[in-house]
Order: sequence, then structure tokens, then C-alpha cells
Amino acid sequence: MILLENLVKTFRRVRALDGIALSIEPGERVALIGSNGAGKTTLIRCLLGEYAYDGVVRIDGFDPRRQRAAALGKIGFVPQLPPPLKMPVGQLVAFSAALCGTAPQRIASVANRLGLDMEAVRERQFMRLSGGMKQKLLIAIALGRDTRVLIMDEPAANLDPEARKIFFDLLAQRSNETTMLISCHRLAEVSALVGRVIEMDMGRVALDGKPAEKVSPDAY
Repeated sequence: MILLENLVKTFRRVRALDGIALSIEPGERVALIGSNGAGKTTLIRCLLGEYAYDGVVRIDGFDPRRQRAAALGKIGFVPQLPPPLKMPVGQLVAFSAALCGTAPQRIASVANRLGLDMEAVRERQFMRLSGGMKQKLLIAIALGRDTRVLIMDEPAANLDPEARKIFFDLLAQRSNETTMLISCHRLAEVSALVGRVIEMDMGRVALDGKPAEKVSPDAY
């Protein structure tokens, strides 16, 4: 489902990703951990086709740079930092639903479950929402559609404890055929959900194994 071969990304002669080779099979649930600057977000942006890179990246066989629309059509994505969108919430939901061929009500339903009152914020600009509200809406957009791959970069960072629990319950309820890649700092939070942990350090894979295996203290 996700294939990386000798993935290299350089910023001004500094290698942010240094020869990453990974294969994530359909239905695998993977935690991507590591300290700040380890390369997690850079790897995710390469998967989304946002960065040019050297090497091979495939999402269900599609190249996210050359076949971006086809690749992104397979992905539900939750970013670490919300985009500065001026679009009203209702318009954003309608646009996102049309883009991925789902019903706006599905997105609104997930948002309401997370504790975001959609009727109260429908006319508000996305960028005027609080950090937690933005995150709930972005999660709802990602989970409110049928995708084969979920890629999430620190998705629970701005959630209150109740919404955090509901979010992970929603992930646990997803089809076993859904492939998940979750970048996080709190391994304990996702250890019951994932079956594999990939730890990155200085742009390389430092560990690839089961959640119970030892990882560095910085990952917690």
C-alpha cells in the first residue's frame, strides 16, 4: 500500500531524509515516532507529493508527484498545523465532501461526535476557530470519507481529553483494510491501536518493530 525505496530529501545540502526504505502493507497500523527534527513530517509531505525528492514513493501503486490526484484520492490526511483558510466552515465541509465524493453529513456527524457543534460554527471562517476546533474539523474531514489510507501528523495534539478518547475510538472502529500511518510523540497513546512502530532519528529509520519493543525515551 505504501512503498518507499531509497527516499532522500535534501534542504540546502542537509539531508532531512537519508535513504528511507519502508513497505507498509494494506491494513497495517503504524506509529511513526521520533524527536523533533527526526524527519517525520518531511516523510509525510513526501508521501503527499508536497516535496520533490529522490527515490521512489508509491501510494497504492501511484506516484504522489506524477499522479498526485490519483494518489491523494486514496488518502485521508490530518496535518500537524492547520492551514490558514478563510473559507467558512460550512463551505469548507461542502467543498471537501464534493472533492472526495462523500456526503457533507458524514463529515458533520464525525465533527459532532468529537464535540464540535457544527451548527454553531457553520458561518465562521475556519481560521477564526480555536486550535482544538480546527483539529476536530480536520479529523472529521479525514474520517468522514472512505479512504484506503489514513496519514496523520500529530492528529491529537490540540484535542481535549474527551475528544482525544473519541478520536482513538473512531480510529479503532475503522475497517481492518484501512492502512494507518500516525506520527506522534506519545507512543503509549497509540500502542493499543497500532501493530508496528517505526522510530526515526536524523532522517533515518532507527527502529522498526512491535509496540512492546524498546524505543528511545524521547519517543514518549
